[in-house]
Amino acid sequence: MIKDLPHEERPRERLIRYGAQVLSNAELIAIIIGTGSRRESAITLAQKLLMEDKGLKFIVNSSVEKLASIRGIGIAKAVKLKAAVELGRRMMLSSGNSNFTIASPEDVINLMMDEMRYLTKEHFKVIMLNVKNKVIAIETISIGSLNTSIVHPREVFKAAIERSSSSIILVHNHPSGDPTPSREDIEVTKRLAEAGNLLGIKVLDHVIIGDGRGISLKEKGYHDFE
Repeated sequence: MIKDLPHEERPRERLIRYGAQVLSNAELIAIIIGTGSRRESAITLAQKLLMEDKGLKFIVNSSVEKLASIRGIGIAKAVKLKAAVELGRRMMLSSGNSNFTIASPEDVINLMMDEMRYLTKEHFKVIMLNVKNKVIAIETISIGSLNTSIVHPREVFKAAIERSSSSIILVHNHPSGDPTPSREDIEVTKRLAEAGNLLGIKVLDHVIIGDGRGISLKEKGYHDFE
């Protein structure tokens, strides 16, 4: 049990002394759920959650009811976990993207990874930029499998025109976790880049987000974006 650990080795005390960044996922989860059960410590329960298929992704995608059904978790702990996930998501969305400058595909990946890596459906988003490549806004255009009928130039560039964007970057996720572009991804990119050239709003790149890694279609040479 956690109470049996030396005081300085307990997760809460380690966080206070060294900072949250040094704690393992299990220790952070243990702090969130607070207490263990009669049979298991909070850390053991946390490790049990992380042993579920896809680990942290399991916590993000599971309902309160599913989490609560795990022995030792229950409704109260499940609610705390879901509240922590949602708070993290909201903090990420309000983290001052308007001051963020895009200089490389890696910047896009870093900006969007935490928000998009665990989504269970494909989300197609547009990052709108000013003349200095600073982010003006990020807007979700569609949710669902990517195809030319769902991602229509009218919807993509309507948002960009309303925001007086100088250029845009296309972003979508692959729920499988593998960001390798499909034929449909490449076709959609070509169509939108051509529409952008006609409208005077350049499509700078199309970045696909997987689980922990992303791919830039421009960087990989799938499209020249000229």
